[in-house]
Amino acid sequence: MLLEFLRQIGLLNPPYLWGSTIALFVIIFVRYLVVSKVYHNFFFHWNKQKFKHRVLNTRRLRKKQSQKEIYWSAIGSAIFTVLGMGLIILWQRGHTAIYTELDAYPLWYLPISILLVLFIHDTYYYWVHRWMHLPRVYRSVHRTHHMSVQTTAHTSFSFHPLESLLQAIAIPLLVVWLPINIWAVMFILLLMTLSATINHAGVEIYPSSWGRHWLGKWIIGAAHHDDHHKKFTYNYGLYFTFWDKWMGTETPDFEERFEILTSKKGEHSVYKTIDK
Repeated sequence: MLLEFLRQIGLLNPPYLWGSTIALFVIIFVRYLVVSKVYHNFFFHWNKQKFKHRVLNTRRLRKKQSQKEIYWSAIGSAIFTVLGMGLIILWQRGHTAIYTELDAYPLWYLPISILLVLFIHDTYYYWVHRWMHLPRVYRSVHRTHHMSVQTTAHTSFSFHPLESLLQAIAIPLLVVWLPINIWAVMFILLLMTLSATINHAGVEIYPSSWGRHWLGKWIIGAAHHDDHHKKFTYNYGLYFTFWDKWMGTETPDFEERFEILTSKKGEHSVYKTIDK
């Protein structure tokens, strides 16, 4: 039944096309609202005392900020929906490299394809992100996202429409030529949502050993991205710290401050100094 439904979308059958477009928008936008709310409540209400020392911003959040973030996120969700529907149509018409049968490629290729997509996406976004910080581009596009100096889970989807388009177009372009299983695509989309929420929620969830771990030090978390919103000229990565380390754009002494923050030393003082 599902495959037939998707086939009708590929044939541009109007009832299936418009109905599924509206449904996909609702799924994307409502998922964003639910994930943001649950994530925020988990760390700021249900486990408030446990994670109190890991909160990156102590100022009271203005109500207008959340309203603006949800407004821009609704527009962004609409853009994600249009591109998502376009990808479904291309897939149904055989114009992508997405495959459904697990035995179409060796099983070892499955995790490799996921890592390839994440690394290419991260590389693409790092350089696009740096481009968006050029004065003219920043004022007209990226400033919308940086209006949230004090980041929250709602900030994760809050972008100018052009930035939303630049964010969303990378994966469809990749899967047109890079062979990848349909379930790997779904996993990557889920990971993108979780990563964006974790990095913008304003509370660091990773342990103090993360910065010293052979793998953890390459993964971006809330403290790493919070530095970007406060300092602007550091930490441009999306998932990984590779490019920031290679290009010298990672916040100086980040690892030391991260360990202090996550080990309860100083109770925020190490992060209060960053926006002076």
